[in-house]
Order: sequence, then C-alpha cells, then structure tokens
Amino acid sequence: MYLVNNKAARLFLVLGGFFIANALIAEFIGVKIFSLERTLGMEPLDWTLFGQKGLSFNLTTGVLLWPVVFIMTDIINEYFGRKGVRLLSILTAGLIAYAFILFSFGIHMTPADFWPTSHIKPDWPIDKQNLMRQQVGDYNAAFRLVFGQGLWIIIGSLIAFLVGQLIDVITFHWIKERTGEKWMWLRATGSTLISQFIDSFVVLFVAFYIGAGWDIRLVLAIGVVNYIYKFIVAVGLTPLLYLAHDVIDRYLGDELAEEMKKSAMVKG
Repeated sequence: MYLVNNKAARLFLVLGGFFIANALIAEFIGVKIFSLERTLGMEPLDWTLFGQKGLSFNLTTGVLLWPVVFIMTDIINEYFGRKGVRLLSILTAGLIAYAFILFSFGIHMTPADFWPTSHIKPDWPIDKQNLMRQQVGDYNAAFRLVFGQGLWIIIGSLIAFLVGQLIDVITFHWIKERTGEKWMWLRATGSTLISQFIDSFVVLFVAFYIGAGWDIRLVLAIGVVNYIYKFIVAVGLTPLLYLAHDVIDRYLGDELAEEMKKSAMVKG
C-alpha cells in the first residue's frame, strides 16, 4: 500500500525501473556495431587519430541508450540523492552480471535437434531457403555469437558503469553545492559529459587493452570517436531534462518536490 499511496515511492519505482531497463537493454544490444553515417544515408568519414587511419562513427548500439542512463542518473540524483543512485547502480550492476550468467547457461544448453534450422521453413522456395542458410545457417550458433560476449567485455562494461555512476554523482553534487538551484543544465549535462568521458575510455581500456591486447593508440582513437557521439547526444538531450523536471515537479507538487531536493543534498 505504501507504493500505491506515496508519490515519492511511486516516482522512485518508475525512475528506477526505467533506469535499470535502459542499462540492461544497452548491455544486451551493445554486441552490434553500426555505422552512424550509413544509417543517416551518408558516406563514412575517414579520420586519422593517434596514427590510426580509417576511423569513422562505427559505434556499439549500446551508445544509443547509455547517455539516457546517465541523464536518468541526474534526475534520480536531483530528487533522491546519493543513496538513491547508489542503490540503483549496485542493483543494476548485479542484475547485469546475473543476466550474463544466465545467458552463459543458456548458451551451453544442448539445443533440440530441430531448433538450429527451425527458422528455415520447408514450404519456402528453394532459393529463399538457401538465402536464409547463407544469412543465418545455424540458429544456435547465432544465439551463441550474439549473447556470448567475452568475459573481459563484461568486466570492462561493469567497471565502467560503476565508475561512471560514481563520477556522475560526485560531479553533480559538487556543482549543485556551488550553484544551488541555478543552472540545472550545468550540473546535469556537465556531470553527464564528465562521467561519459570516463566511461568511454574505461570500458575500452579494460575490455580491449587489458583483455584483448589492443594497441593503446587504437583504444584512445576509438574512445575519442565514441565520446564525440556521446557528447553531442548528451548536449542534445538537455532540453528533455527541463521537461522531465517540470513533469516531476507538477506530479509531486511544489512543496514535496522542494522537500525532496533539499533532502537529496544531504550527504550519506
């Protein structure tokens, strides 16, 4: 009944659910690398950074959601403070690890005899069947490739997420302590830009420099390209922060909203 009758509890449940869902989805879809330029109907750029040639905006699909996750962090931080963000961050990291453990179990389950080719229908024309075999010959192999991310990638992603969240919270409160309620864009977007910068390089360093032996120049070059995208998205989403705060303040009412914001600034 507490969740049903308490506005603050309902808000935390909604924000927390959206936060966790976005983080989990970002992890799962992140295995796919897409070309931003070709998606937008453009020819890929050809950059050279740190001596690495042929760089373009080839990004993991996880970057579509990670800026949203960090912005959600700032919204939760605004109303529920460090304790609220800490609880959701630890819970989310635990759920991501739990999900990958279950994926590992799923990958190692012996498939039913019919399943690896169950996507190829016997009543299809032969040419369509052959085309499907060329594209996805073995369902089980595709499942293993998509969900079987390497251990170092998982470790790097989790470390980057937790470090990024910590930096985001510290930066957010450091700015707010000095500016008060003014300049919401500075504390929210500013903390997101800093945390996303750290996140971009930590995940690549752990997953690919330590885990895969990549040249440090390649790690830095890809990190810069990824961060340019995240920077643009974070700045572009700033107006949505004001919209979200306005909606939440209207839902809570001025008195409760102000009380929660003051309480959120208490260290703990």
